[in-house]
Amino acid sequence: MKRATYILPVLVVILFVIGSSVYTVDERQKVLVLQFGKVKAVNESPGLAFKIPFIQNVVKYDGRILSLDTQALEITPLDDRRLVVDAFARWRISDLVRFRRAVGTGGTALAERRLDRILNASIRQILGSVTSGTILSADRVALMNQIRDAARKEAASLGVEVIDVRIKRADLPSQNLDATFARMRAERQRKAADEIARGNEAAQKLRAQADRTVIETTSEARKEADIIRGQADAKRNAIFAKAYGQDPEFFAFYRSLSAYEAALKADNTTMVISPSSEFFNYLKSASPK
Repeated sequence: MKRATYILPVLVVILFVIGSSVYTVDERQKVLVLQFGKVKAVNESPGLAFKIPFIQNVVKYDGRILSLDTQALEITPLDDRRLVVDAFARWRISDLVRFRRAVGTGGTALAERRLDRILNASIRQILGSVTSGTILSADRVALMNQIRDAARKEAASLGVEVIDVRIKRADLPSQNLDATFARMRAERQRKAADEIARGNEAAQKLRAQADRTVIETTSEARKEADIIRGQADAKRNAIFAKAYGQDPEFFAFYRSLSAYEAALKADNTTMVISPSSEFFNYLKSASPK
């Protein structure tokens, strides 16, 4: 009974020691074995592993490729046209010992903050050396590769490998967008005013041409009318002359009637003329035989 009383605590202690000396490594993880804060071993093989209990402890890190979105960054390219750039990077821990020495107990959170500063510096350096047109063009893979290579060199001191960098967005700042839209609006209005002015000029030319055509057509019509009227008058006079030659008395009578018709109108009936004038020859009564 007394022996069983001693054996049970011993078994508990042994199980606790064994449990403290065994740890597992997930296939997605990398593990550092530390002894009094110093790195004693690196374990990247998945499965069970052992350490010295109470003296050594295990720190686990994510061994997968991680993603980091940078903060929106305002840059100034060569043409001084400011842009707001968003980018993201793919990275992973390549040297676990160097990573531990660089970030200490800060882990991946501290590594991401330092990597974000490295990426921002690389983005400013590379994109600041080209024009905004190059940045905004569809073919900017070379720029992203340059940013990746520059960041990779700086991040090597952290024990980190930058796998890829991509630009998500490169836009004008909101105040610049308003100014750009205003310039575009002014440009469109200027073009519209030019088109209106050209249209008015063309309309005036057409109107002047039309007026000239009207005047020329009217003049030509008057000319033809005068010619026709002259020909008609000549023909009429010829007919009158022929009729006068055939019967002079009837012609004189006809001319007198026409003169009476023109002279004796309702609004012009006052005449001062001698009664013995030839004008009244055909109004006098015939003398009785």
